[in-house]
This record gives sequence, C-alpha cells and structure tokens, in this order.
Amino acid sequence: MTYHEAHKSHRTGWLRAAVLGANDGIVSTASLIIGVAAANVSQEYILLTGLAGLVAGAMSMAAGEYVSVSSQADTEQADLELEQQSLDDNPEFETAELAKIYQSRGLNEELSKTVAEQLMLHDALGAHARDEIGILDAGRAQPIQAAIFSGLSFTIGAFLPLLVALFTPTDLLIGLVAISSLLFLALLGVLAAHVGGASRLRGSLRVTFWGALAMTLTAFVGSLFGMTG
Repeated sequence: MTYHEAHKSHRTGWLRAAVLGANDGIVSTASLIIGVAAANVSQEYILLTGLAGLVAGAMSMAAGEYVSVSSQADTEQADLELEQQSLDDNPEFETAELAKIYQSRGLNEELSKTVAEQLMLHDALGAHARDEIGILDAGRAQPIQAAIFSGLSFTIGAFLPLLVALFTPTDLLIGLVAISSLLFLALLGVLAAHVGGASRLRGSLRVTFWGALAMTLTAFVGSLFGMTG
C-alpha cells in the first residue's frame, strides 16, 4: 500500500490571493455600505456606492496583486540569472558552496561533496535556486494567477453584502449587513484554514475580529456625517 502525505504549502500562492481578495471584498464593501447607510441616505445611493466600491475594489486588488507579485517575480529572475552566471564562470566554487550547505544540514564532508556533484550534473541551477537562494518551483511568483484570483475573489466577496443590502429595508440594513458580513467572514476564515490545513477556529476569529472593527469604525464616521447633515 502506497502512503502519500497531503502537503498544503503548494497552495500558498493562489490561496493567499483568494483569501485576501474575498476578505477585502466583504470587509470594504460591507463597511462602505454601513458607513453610507449610517449617514441616513437613500437605499439607491447606498447600492450605487456599494456597486462602485465593488468595481473599483476588484480592479484595484487585481492590479495591486499583479504589480506586487510581478516585482517579486522580477527579483527571483534576477537572482536566478546572477546564479547562472556564477555557475558558468566558477562551477568548482559553486559545487563547494553547495556542499557546505549540505554539511550545515548534517551531512558529512564526503557525502556532501558527492551529493553536490551529483546535483550539479543533474540540475545545477535548480539545486542552487532551491538550497542556496530558497526559490522553490511550488512557491514561484505568478503575477497573472495572483491578479485573477484576487480580482475574482474580491468581486465574489463584495457581492455578498451588496446582495443583502439589495433585499433589506433601509431601517434594518445596517444590522443585517453587519451580521451577515461577519458570518461570511467567519465562513471564509474556516474555509481558508481548511484548505490551508490550519486551525479553523483561529482562522475564523482572525478575519471576523478585523471585519467587525472596520465596520464599527465606518459606521461611527457615517453617523457623524449623518448628524451634521
């Protein structure tokens, strides 16, 4: 019988972008709706504001993730090119450097040299990228993937409180949007923790706390404008 360990770390790239996007979509849109509603404006104005926030936020998240992850990808590529140049110019030094890394991890001198020489013959750049620089194939920056996951997840997250606001009377809107959004956040925290193999309770409490704080502050600001209007 074959035993296989189901590791989760290969999911970190897209999972981070998806969770960040959905969390920001729920929190920012719900906070925006609650803040505007607290200023005692019409439901049409509230919905228009929420929809504008959804579109602007989704584009901002996608663009921000693309730019950020592209910068990371550029840095990784520059490191790989520098390492390849060093491998071409001084392979003996690079082999010795690799052997020292394995010695620091517990291999004896003879075995570390053998391993380093074998890996240099098999995939020199890959070995140095992994063991010297710390760049793993599973964790390589992927700007387009990050932008797509972030933008789509923001849109989905933002649509949830907007949908609640659409079918809720104005006098109940703040309470129902707040409660439903906290439930959405708690569910998101549980789902993200499950996919990532982390504590579901901790993941749920973490996103719910910050979401509640954001909505409370925007409701307070909106009520101030409502009182002065």
